[in-house]
Amino acid sequence: MIRTRIAALAATGAVLLLSACGTTEQPAGAVDNADATGGPVSVTDSRGKEIKLDAPATNVVALEWGEAEMLVTLGVMPSGVADAKGYGTWEGRSAALVKQLEKYVPVLVTKGSDAKDNLTRLREDFTVIATAVGKDTEAKQVLADFDAALAEGKKKIADAGGGSFVMADGFKDGNAISIRPFGKGALVSEIAAAAGLTNAWQGKVDKVWGLGQTDVEGLTTIKDKNVRFLYNASDGNDVFADGLNDNAIWKSLPFVKAGRAHKLTDGIWTFGGPKSSEQFLDELVKVYTS
Repeated sequence: MIRTRIAALAATGAVLLLSACGTTEQPAGAVDNADATGGPVSVTDSRGKEIKLDAPATNVVALEWGEAEMLVTLGVMPSGVADAKGYGTWEGRSAALVKQLEKYVPVLVTKGSDAKDNLTRLREDFTVIATAVGKDTEAKQVLADFDAALAEGKKKIADAGGGSFVMADGFKDGNAISIRPFGKGALVSEIAAAAGLTNAWQGKVDKVWGLGQTDVEGLTTIKDKNVRFLYNASDGNDVFADGLNDNAIWKSLPFVKAGRAHKLTDGIWTFGGPKSSEQFLDELVKVYTS
């Protein structure tokens, strides 16, 4: 299970970032976020809990990459990020962890994902974090820029003929390869749908992240050779190009035979904030207009 994203915000002078995996990475120098000024701040987080601060937070603790990205986008630079190596260890929200943290700092808990409406969830998470750090104006501009990019991207894709897609991650364990499709409700699926594309993966997905589970045989349900198969291999392990290069079933898939399997540009984060979402949108435009 993927970790629910947590941002813990403290209204004092330094910056601190904690890892949900129990490690803390801090840089050599301090980061000055003192430009966030204003009076008392009150926000309600995804638990329905009201968080009150004497002033916009400048001391920031982020326990997840997505929220750390949102802070940086708003001009609030954390002093580190959650342990990169530990990020691949998926775990559920720990109520005990939140209660423990609340003994020391105000804790703001975001949803991190909601397959019922992930684009709305993204906006809500981003907006509540922005309010907590006194960056409402900046947040409105970032979201306006994203909306403009989405409208422009949708037009470019439509002008190129549009189409359908499957987005997936792949994982290799020994000789076995597991495939995780991004189905209905996944953030990147909603971005693609908003850009006018149709998700060809109709398999069962979980209710929070919109993620499915299959193997290479499961991809044989996709018969349309015009489907674009998009995948991420930013960790350096390309299981589709390397692990399946000699797999007869993979090579027989219509979209593979048609040369329509596309590796995303390294570094595109599929569970991130508005800026990561805009990068994914740019990638869609590149794939469908080339």
